[in-house]
Amino acid sequence: MSSKSKTSASGGFGAKFKNMSDTNLLLTITVVVFLLMYVGAVVFLGSGFRKPQAFFNILNDQAALIILSCGMSLVMITRGIDISVGGVTALVSMCCAVYLDFHNGNVFMAIVIALAIGLGFGLVQGYLVAYLEIQPFIVTLAGMFFARGMTTIVNTNPFNVENEAFVALKGTRVIVPGMGSVNRLGKYVNAYVEIGVIVALIIVVILFCMLKWTKLGRQFYAVGGNEQSAMMLGINVKRTKFIAHLLCGLLAGIGGFVYFMHVGSGSPSHASGAEMNAIASSIIGGTMLTGGVGNIFGTFVGVLSLSTIKNIVSSVGLDEAWWTGITIAVMLCLFLVIQSVVLSRKKK
Repeated sequence: MSSKSKTSASGGFGAKFKNMSDTNLLLTITVVVFLLMYVGAVVFLGSGFRKPQAFFNILNDQAALIILSCGMSLVMITRGIDISVGGVTALVSMCCAVYLDFHNGNVFMAIVIALAIGLGFGLVQGYLVAYLEIQPFIVTLAGMFFARGMTTIVNTNPFNVENEAFVALKGTRVIVPGMGSVNRLGKYVNAYVEIGVIVALIIVVILFCMLKWTKLGRQFYAVGGNEQSAMMLGINVKRTKFIAHLLCGLLAGIGGFVYFMHVGSGSPSHASGAEMNAIASSIIGGTMLTGGVGNIFGTFVGVLSLSTIKNIVSSVGLDEAWWTGITIAVMLCLFLVIQSVVLSRKKK
């Protein structure tokens, strides 16, 4: 290849890199890192990662976190934060558990209760943040304490739900055709996902389309990028922030019920640290705390990355909790450094 053609090829790649949006650039980095990490686990850590069900188990375990992280990404794109989502998840689980077991409730009304709790938190916190202009960290910190306190008031003792309709719903599995495997006894076992995974994937698709192709999605990015410019463009900044927190609250309610379907119990300690995991997943997925940059699909991959690194740490024999925390901290810092370096070079 001549020097001229090499220069042209280099210029073409440089032009593509320069013209790529910050959101797409960080999404690309997130996907590449996740693929390298998962492929490395498959190659070096053996059969624990090779069966398709191992991947589906990640989805089963993290379906609720996917939903919570999507809501977190919405408020982070508008330069906000919501650290109440873990407390809301615990409150939803406890309220639904008490209603189903102690009051002979039905599953449909339990879902309504979950949505009502999520919407209630979204309405109050969204109003305080958007219209009274109180810092979102302070508002949602109060929301977290309130939700945790109310969870204990509803019931102080952990218990498993025995409502027959709910137990049947919890035990429902969706078979993934053609992805099963043969166990050690030579029997073919179908691969499956729980209902919560289907709900989470539908939410990911809806929010991805909303942010990419709707006016509201463009307003989220505009408000997060620069509020003054957004106001000059005629965007109602307060209403946009309010909607972001409202959606985050609603998703916390949905995520709470999905979490409840997975664990099948009520406990004041449920979803402990879920808000931090949601923030970490959003950042790993390319959503920036400074606002204006983020992608729902990236958040989805961020949740998978977070869960995969936990499984890798466990597979190499480091079962102590602090090793998982240290690894996640290193991974989070690594992604923040990568984001900072790549975006600064792109701007230059």
